[in-house]
Amino acid sequence: MISPAENALAVRKEALEAFLAAAAGADAVDLDDVVPLTGGAIQENWRLDVRVHGGPQPGQRQLVLRTDASSGVAVSRSRVEEFALLQAARDAGVKVPEPLWLCEDSAVLGKSFYIMACAEGTATPHRLMKEPGLGGDRERLAADLGRELAKIHSIAPPRRDLAFLGEPAAQPALAAVARYRDYLDSLGALSLALEWGLRWCERHVPSGTAAVLVHQDFRTGNYMVDSQGLTAVLDWEFCDWGDRLSDIGWFCAKCWRYGHPELEAGGIGSRRAFYSGYEEIWGQAIDPEAVAYWEVMAHLRWAVIALQQGERTLSGDQASLELALTGRIHPPRLEREILSCTAPAFWRAV
Repeated sequence: MISPAENALAVRKEALEAFLAAAAGADAVDLDDVVPLTGGAIQENWRLDVRVHGGPQPGQRQLVLRTDASSGVAVSRSRVEEFALLQAARDAGVKVPEPLWLCEDSAVLGKSFYIMACAEGTATPHRLMKEPGLGGDRERLAADLGRELAKIHSIAPPRRDLAFLGEPAAQPALAAVARYRDYLDSLGALSLALEWGLRWCERHVPSGTAAVLVHQDFRTGNYMVDSQGLTAVLDWEFCDWGDRLSDIGWFCAKCWRYGHPELEAGGIGSRRAFYSGYEEIWGQAIDPEAVAYWEVMAHLRWAVIALQQGERTLSGDQASLELALTGRIHPPRLEREILSCTAPAFWRAV
């Protein structure tokens, strides 16, 4: 069965081919195949198999088209903003799929989209967990991911090309606590564990670092690897100015280790290797106590997101078994982890 999105691309095939030809400086482009890519709950990603006739880069190419899904979320950046973020990251030396062309003309697909080069490899977490050959040496992969994150954090305000991010929050941690509390209130969710966690985070804010560009979803599942190692960092739709340690805490949080709690760096390697790669670029030592704080915040954030995802189904906004299970299964586990990580005995051992 052809999905509505596939049908829309088929109907607008000629318009898309014309756009690609003009953007590539080619005589013509033939769109031979369109393949939906997995992992696009908030955005749609499509692999385009094309033949380019004439121009500076003729021949067969694989491209990726990224556009809005029908079930987006309000906190996600627009495709126009995401394209700018991808360009800034590439300019900073981050391994990202090369951003090629942005289209804001609704006459082409009916909505904004952008085209990027197709990165090799896979981002699927369960494959990384089950196939030890993926990503090459895992300690080296963890260190490489640390270096890439540090390169992202080398981007700092003010930046005219990223003016849409606005001004950095004076205290990112307290701003996050207020935001998550508002989300819980809006959902009518009653959770003593989450309220405890929010209050704990409110009272234990560590000394902050200077504002930098934070990815805000830097984790296993949002980067691609092949048999040799890292090939690309993905999914830039949640970027903002913030505390660099929030990204480190998110990556190392137990909720993103995919059943391998002993591998503290994203379920794929040691924290030591990840930290060493990051510190090599940053030039400073990571404060482990501050990261531990941001790991608590990571569990709070994921719990709130899970509740929001569940509500999308309960409200009738989107019928999805996956979203319903997300809202049911994850919050209790996250609540337990929050209580464990904020216990006085645990905190004295950090």
